[in-house]
Amino acid sequence: MGLREKNDLMSDEGHTLTSLSEAPDHLFVAKKRMGKEAEAVVRPSLTYWQDAWNRLRKNKLAMTGLVVLIILILLAIFGPIISLHSATKQVFTDQNLPPSKTYWFGTDALGRDMFARTWYGARISLFVGFMAAFIDLFIGVIYGGISGYKGGKVDSVMMRIVEILYGLPYLLMVILLLVVMGPGLSTIILALTVTGWVGMARIVRGQVLQIKNYEFVLASKTFGTKTMKIIRKNLLPNTMGTIIVQMTLTIPSAIFSEAFLSFLGLGIQPPYASWGMMANDGLSAILTGFWWELFFPAFFISLTMYAFNVLGDGLQDALDPKLRR
Repeated sequence: MGLREKNDLMSDEGHTLTSLSEAPDHLFVAKKRMGKEAEAVVRPSLTYWQDAWNRLRKNKLAMTGLVVLIILILLAIFGPIISLHSATKQVFTDQNLPPSKTYWFGTDALGRDMFARTWYGARISLFVGFMAAFIDLFIGVIYGGISGYKGGKVDSVMMRIVEILYGLPYLLMVILLLVVMGPGLSTIILALTVTGWVGMARIVRGQVLQIKNYEFVLASKTFGTKTMKIIRKNLLPNTMGTIIVQMTLTIPSAIFSEAFLSFLGLGIQPPYASWGMMANDGLSAILTGFWWELFFPAFFISLTMYAFNVLGDGLQDALDPKLRR
């Protein structure tokens, strides 16, 4: 057989084809990719944060917590505005009225609208929680980042300071500070952050100790990049997942601490209101049958704590690099 004959194309009927144009169409059907092979081709490339958001959206419990928190924040902003009554106005003819069309959450012992006071108190409680958490974040991230990155004697000294603060009775220190400085909004935020940042510092330090030996960090050191720039540009972005999860646990802890201190009479003082102070006022009222004065502040404290905790659990799963496919 000659070379020309070997290069000839054969049809399915056995006739010799001299060109591709003479071949029937069914000989050129594209092969379809099946199963995982096809999925690997068409699956879009997602960033770390896009993939985390997709996983979080599939967690119904975490999304429920997120929706609840958004609703609570909106009510804290607009609740006192849409209320039919003032949060501070005392109407002595309307004392201890149960929930009704006129007073949606009832009234307290001084005739004040519980609905307006509940959302006015939400502003204070949420503000204290977020402010304390952000101050803890600011101090803890800087302190823990420097400690973990420097290592050696610097890390040893800085961690000894953290261990001393961590070993002190947290609640006792807060109460002593409030007694010395006097109760108030700024005082309670300061008291909550005196030792509240040490937990964040320890977590950030642990993350930085792992990441600082990665190649991209070592490359930055080789090029003479300054320490703070390495921490800001290379280390902190890679610890954001852990920091965000810790924040969702710090905020409800600060809210509960504020509520507890206000319940003891060491927190927010009149004419301001917080959920803890309202619960303290409602405790004596419930003994005389006015249950709504304790129920609403206690319910929203519990609901806020629950929403933050389930959201934190969902974020922990969503931001875990080990679960990324």
